[in-house]
Amino acid sequence: MQDHTVTLHVELDGEQAWALAQLLKRIGFSDCRGLAQDDIEARLMITATERVRSALAEVGIAPR
Repeated sequence: MQDHTVTLHVELDGEQAWALAQLLKRIGFSDCRGLAQDDIEARLMITATERVRSALAEVGIAPR
């Protein structure tokens, strides 16, 4: 894959946003590792989920 920045704009209703935030809170390295080709890809997945989780938190969707 080419190395470039991707900006996403996604519209979710409140229920979807909350459910996604819950998933991102609960997903861990072992979950990603089971789906990834290797540890490097798993770490990239975790980093990406953290970025999305942070974006949700910035708009007030941050489950404890």
